Amino acid sequence: MPYLHLNLLAEPSTEVATKAAEVLTRLTAELLGKKPDLTAVAVTTMPRERWYIGAQVVPPGQSAFYLDIKVTEGTNTKNEKARYVQAVFESMASLLGELAPASYVVIHEVHADAWGYSGKTQEFRYVRGKSL
Repeated sequence: MPYLHLNLLAEPSTEVATKAAEVLTRLTAELLGKKPDLTAVAVTTMPRERWYIGAQVVPPGQSAFYLDIKVTEGTNTKNEKARYVQAVFESMASLLGELAPASYVVIHEVHADAWGYSGKTQEFRYVRGKSL
C-alpha cells in the first residue's frame, strides 16, 4: 500500500504524467513487492523558474524530479530499496530526457500502526492475518 508523490520539473503533458504513474506503479510492484491495486501515485509539477539546484535554476534542456514514497517499515531490504532508487532514476531519465543529477528518490518507512487505508492500519491487517 505505498503512496508515491512525484514532483516533476516543468509542466508535463497528461501523457507524461500517466506514463510516469504507470512506470512507478510497475517498478514499485516488481522491485518492492507492493500490490499495484493499492499503489497511489500523485503527480505534481513545478515550473523551471521555481526549481533550484545549487541555488541555480535548472538549465534548459535538463529536467529534474523528486519522488517521495511511503512504505510500511521493515517490508523491504536495503538491496531492494537500492535497486528501486536506481531503476526509478533510469526510468525517469528515459521518460524525461537528461536529468539533473540532483533528482531524488526518498523512501520513507512508516510504522505499521501509524498509517493504513480503507480505515484500517497496516498493524491491524498484520495482526488480523496471524493465527492465534
